[in-house]
Amino acid sequence: MKYLKPMKLYHEVLKSNELKRSCLLGLDVGDKYVGLSVSDADNKIASPLSVLVRKKMNIDLIASDFQNLAIQVKLFIDDLTKTGKFGDLKYTFWDECFTSKSVEFLLKPLSLHPVQFKTIMDKFAAVGILQGYLDFANRSRDQEAEISQNEKFSELLNEEWRNPEN
Repeated sequence: MKYLKPMKLYHEVLKSNELKRSCLLGLDVGDKYVGLSVSDADNKIASPLSVLVRKKMNIDLIASDFQNLAIQVKLFIDDLTKTGKFGDLKYTFWDECFTSKSVEFLLKPLSLHPVQFKTIMDKFAAVGILQGYLDFANRSRDQEAEISQNEKFSELLNEEWRNPEN
């Protein structure tokens, strides 16, 4: 597995062949569960996928420091890498910034059973994380395109200014 910065990963996905365009997978890695989400083929919309129960994945290391999410996620990625099943799969990190709290706020009024609440919360936290990344990447791509278009327009105006046709 290979880490890429967020926009680098998005540019790699955009460069991929249209016929084999990749969907993106979002993970909300928690101490007991991993929420999964997936993007559509156009990488515009994230949808919930499932929740995996974490069992015995370096549980001694993880149990020693649940407070440090960065370490926890790193260990999870390292464990995935050690399996050798993901080859040259590219990934990035995206800050969740209160995603779980936002989902919790939306679910509280529904008075769900605690197990159902946790499952839905983990799924939709993963959706929130992936959707945040998709929104950022698409906005950035649109801004890059607009800047490029403005630069071309500016060059055209400069050319017209230097060589006016009379």
